[in-house]
Amino acid sequence: MDNMYNENYQPDNNGAPAPAGGKKKTTVLVAVGLVLALLMGLLGSAIGNSLFGKGSTTVYEGQRESSVIDVSKIETGKLMTPAEVYAANVNSTVGITTSVTTNYWGFQTTSAASGSGFILTADGYVLTNYHVIESSSSISVTLYDGKSYDATLIGYDESSDIAVLKIDAEGLTPVVLGDSDNLNVGDSVVAIGNPLGELTFSLTSGAVSALNREITLSNSVTMNLIQTDCAINSGNSGGALFNLYGEVIGITNAKYSGSGSGASIDNIGFAIPINHVRGIVESIIENGYVAKPYIGVTVSDVSEETMGYGLPAGAAVKAVSEDSPAEKAGLQVNDIITAVNGKEISGRTGLSEAVSAASVGDTLTLTVYRQGKTISVNVTVGEQIQSALANEDNRQSSQQSGYGSLPDFFGFGS
Repeated sequence: MDNMYNENYQPDNNGAPAPAGGKKKTTVLVAVGLVLALLMGLLGSAIGNSLFGKGSTTVYEGQRESSVIDVSKIETGKLMTPAEVYAANVNSTVGITTSVTTNYWGFQTTSAASGSGFILTADGYVLTNYHVIESSSSISVTLYDGKSYDATLIGYDESSDIAVLKIDAEGLTPVVLGDSDNLNVGDSVVAIGNPLGELTFSLTSGAVSALNREITLSNSVTMNLIQTDCAINSGNSGGALFNLYGEVIGITNAKYSGSGSGASIDNIGFAIPINHVRGIVESIIENGYVAKPYIGVTVSDVSEETMGYGLPAGAAVKAVSEDSPAEKAGLQVNDIITAVNGKEISGRTGLSEAVSAASVGDTLTLTVYRQGKTISVNVTVGEQIQSALANEDNRQSSQQSGYGSLPDFFGFGS
């Protein structure tokens, strides 16, 4: 509207718009009519010029302001729409294709599998699930722009279901890692991945359905995962789960695929909290090995039947490793650990979380039930180191033998 006035009106001495040439009309209705006619004529001319290539006038359609996705100025403190999260991060997500050679009774067959991943560093480190690349003989990573790279497996941790890959590329756009401990049930999240290995770079949206959901996968590994109603399907495994600040807070890795009852199950997916694996990933990249805090005990939950005899809930010690921090602190078989640093635990999951959250050298004060008495035991957290490729021989053996079938209860996403 400012341009229209500038082209056709000149201000008088008081700053009020006056018709070109300085002539004033004494009849209000006539003046209003002329202004409306002039405006309609100019609007028609602008549309005509735009449609037929004359001038550079922009035509806006619709009854609301257009949504503008500002990627270059995105900050993690800014709440974004799912469209903005996608625009800011789709170039940081990748598709992963693997070749698997299997030996069935002397006959070798090669098949392809697919999954998802995301870029950790500008120089080509990529994070995905271990089960995506398990038993693979070759790994390929494809970016959003269509470029494809052969990938090298740098290291993995099977118990955490993560693998770090490296591609020979520079100037990539890495994701921003968030804080998965800062999540709440009901928070909005989005996942970007490659469902079915064909619908590449798809976005699904939903909410956090539950936190710290204890899930035992078909390989007997128990993990505490984020539950989400984002659609997580075959091919999504290893992809990023984002909050609406554009930060990665999880790695999608599993979905509920039914219990054999024939019931239709929709949108019960799971993701590894990024805080649970961040230290492991950094150790693989920086040191070439997996380093985890540990105290050196094997524990199990106290059963309800046992609690019926008056024993407390907690983590029952089944074995104590030789020369471990637990042995040095005096923990014994049949001890029941009921609290860590004053916080009650209900079983092995609580103990595992407390140890995993600790740093090497930290002192954990354990409340222990032993033969009818409650005592305190101070344990100094140690560091357990294993090669990031420690099970490479087992991987190759599994590859040649055809082991490693996918689960049918809590199914992996890829």
